[in-house]
Amino acid sequence: MKYILLALLSVSALIFVIVYFRDIVKRRRAFSKAPWLPLSGIGFVTNFFDTLGIGSFAPTTSFYKFTKMVDDRVIPGTLNVGHSLPVVAQAFIFITIGKVAPLTLISMMVAATLGAVIGAGEVCKLPVNKIRIGLGGALIIVAIAMLAGLLNIMPSGGDAFALTGWKFIVAVVVIFIFGALQTIGIGLYAPCIALVYALGMNPRAAFPIMMGSCALLMPWASLRFIKEASYDPKAAIGLTGLGIVGVLIAAYIVKSLPLNVLKWVVVVVILYTSVMMFRSVKKKEGAEVCKT
Repeated sequence: MKYILLALLSVSALIFVIVYFRDIVKRRRAFSKAPWLPLSGIGFVTNFFDTLGIGSFAPTTSFYKFTKMVDDRVIPGTLNVGHSLPVVAQAFIFITIGKVAPLTLISMMVAATLGAVIGAGEVCKLPVNKIRIGLGGALIIVAIAMLAGLLNIMPSGGDAFALTGWKFIVAVVVIFIFGALQTIGIGLYAPCIALVYALGMNPRAAFPIMMGSCALLMPWASLRFIKEASYDPKAAIGLTGLGIVGVLIAAYIVKSLPLNVLKWVVVVVILYTSVMMFRSVKKKEGAEVCKT
């Protein structure tokens, strides 16, 4: 079953690569004047920490906004297109070495992908700030629960690598929603880590689930951005190239982290993401997440 899943990811990635690089060749003369070094450097750094579970969308967006090297209009497309192949590399590594039960893993990956394809249209109708506030608050609650366990104030987490019964249903439904949120720029990693932990799974189970989900949904979501030329091709190449190198280096660090250390890393990741959610809330409430 694991090899079938990897084959599915391979086919998706191959289709994406063909479309992606054809478009790069077609648009090569329209590349921006932004320097290659910082564009590639941010690809390495963000994907290194992405492999540790911190996520890449928020720090990449911050870099682009600070340097003004990428037009705000094409940032979402650039994130999805540029980070797709590094995320596929992450998925291959963690699905291969992971212990998550095949049914749990595949069901959550497919649900997240369906959320990206089907659910994003409905999510687009919601006020973005309310989504950010809700997720930010939920993440803080989970982080507090994890801290209480690490400090022996209350029982901590679990060791399961499979979900059954009501927990399985909850996981599939919630990650479907996370998949929809992923396509509008709200990262899936930290919410997925929180979900896995809240359902009593081993924190290591989050890595193949969240990376596999993104690796399946991002290439397909990116095809629309490519078709509409709604991304910066030069910046995307910068994310892709050294991004894959950053993934390969970080993967071995994550693999060797003791479980207790990993739990502390997870707490930091969740709190960081929660803070970023609240900081992203604008003073004026937007009517909808996206316009059509």
